[in-house]
Amino acid sequence: MVLNYKTLKSRHREIRDGQPEAIRLRIHRALSWLKAAEQSDQADTRFIFLWITFNSIYAQEFNAHETFGEKGLLNRFLGQLVKLDAENLIHKIAWDNYSGKIRLFIDNPYCSRYFWNFHNGRLTEEQWKKKFEQSRRDAQRALAIKDTTIFCTILFDRLYVLRNQLMHGGATWKSDINRAQVKDGTRILEQIIPAMIYIMMENADEEWGSPCFPPIS
Repeated sequence: MVLNYKTLKSRHREIRDGQPEAIRLRIHRALSWLKAAEQSDQADTRFIFLWITFNSIYAQEFNAHETFGEKGLLNRFLGQLVKLDAENLIHKIAWDNYSGKIRLFIDNPYCSRYFWNFHNGRLTEEQWKKKFEQSRRDAQRALAIKDTTIFCTILFDRLYVLRNQLMHGGATWKSDINRAQVKDGTRILEQIIPAMIYIMMENADEEWGSPCFPPIS
């Protein structure tokens, strides 16, 4: 099955009545933003809408940060998805696209927090290059041994840098300077986010946490 807004919405209609309210709300919100992303013709806005889609399925009630912390929450979420991915969708996406856009994205220093830590004086040139190269090797090895959780952790660490650049005003609209990483990052999210939504829908009885800002009557 091709995973996109249309097919996921259809599947959600079939199964949502038997699902807990929290997961129904997450999926409903996520699909609305996925639809917006698919309708946009600009890479910048597609990436932003796709990241909001991701937040819709991932973000926890704020006091959860006191227990796990942001990085801990993300790693836990990614690990849970991979564990429940009976069809190995996430690994297949990573494997099929690694030689192209995913490898280019991971190899792009402008998507690495180590590069920007060096640029901001928190790491030496030698330190950032060593950490960057190690993360590249770790990603390649993780994919080869099918440690999809570690691979996704490294990949989303890069995606988060691009997210910060766009969401915090660190880029110009439709700028030529960052086109490669925005286009590659968008293409990656376009494939992996629908797979995440599908996994969550098919495992609605798992603990996904309380969504942020639930509707209050």
